[in-house]
Amino acid sequence: MVKSHPHSLWLADDPGKRWTEVFFLAYSPFWMVWALCVLVPFKLYDHLGQLGYLMVGLSAALPCVVLPLVLPQPPQEARRPLIQRYWVRANVWIAVFSFIGNYFWTHYFYVLLGAEYTFESWRLNDVPIALYFMTHAYFCFYHALGSVCLRRASVAGPPGSAARLVAMGAVVFGLSYATAFMETLTIAHFPYYKHKDKERMYTVGSLFYAIYFFVSFPMFFRMDEAPRRRWTVSAAFADSLAAGMAVTCLLDFWRLSLGAIWQQKGGPAVLDTLPWLHEQ
Repeated sequence: MVKSHPHSLWLADDPGKRWTEVFFLAYSPFWMVWALCVLVPFKLYDHLGQLGYLMVGLSAALPCVVLPLVLPQPPQEARRPLIQRYWVRANVWIAVFSFIGNYFWTHYFYVLLGAEYTFESWRLNDVPIALYFMTHAYFCFYHALGSVCLRRASVAGPPGSAARLVAMGAVVFGLSYATAFMETLTIAHFPYYKHKDKERMYTVGSLFYAIYFFVSFPMFFRMDEAPRRRWTVSAAFADSLAAGMAVTCLLDFWRLSLGAIWQQKGGPAVLDTLPWLHEQ
């Protein structure tokens, strides 16, 4: 898909990583247009049911894994064993991170942000299973975009310089918040995703959601970015777990210091139990 290229300010030097970034960025608009411009506006979701929602999630996520198996890749990448290819390791990293996000962090959305999913769906840990797959598709796009933008910002100065750190920090913060806000805004017309306080969900809730990406964008960007240092699948798996633990700590610091963005009359401002242990 991607042949030999000169150095780019935006795309990776590593052929496999460059191919994967281009693939994620090129594929994602197809399922986004279907979900956001067809499924929601025409209210096709009213005819889905449990199996239908699952199929929507699978149809968005599976091409991230299946299409790279059949599409032509750079010769250097094609010669490597499957498990050593960048797109495999990228999918492993995203799969672990998105699973943690759904299984654990969705409960912070329920309790702290006052969010609720009411559509008919099979669930795992009270989270619709379809969302585990939709999140994978979303995060493949987000992290490819994040890597491209961080790479461009990295040329602001030499490694370790203040200019480079400031530029990359600004990109991480700005892109993370914009990503969280735009996702919240674009699914606002889906009636089965509800919030206790929609206005604060857009503003303060988006900042809470952006914490995911404050951690994940720079950590995911590191994979195979340094010349002659290729990560293994186990390294990608462990790094994603580490990112997940860091985000969990930050979300819980929010719970302990700021509490919920909505409040019931007479309810506590700060919860004294972890959200996934909290009985609603």
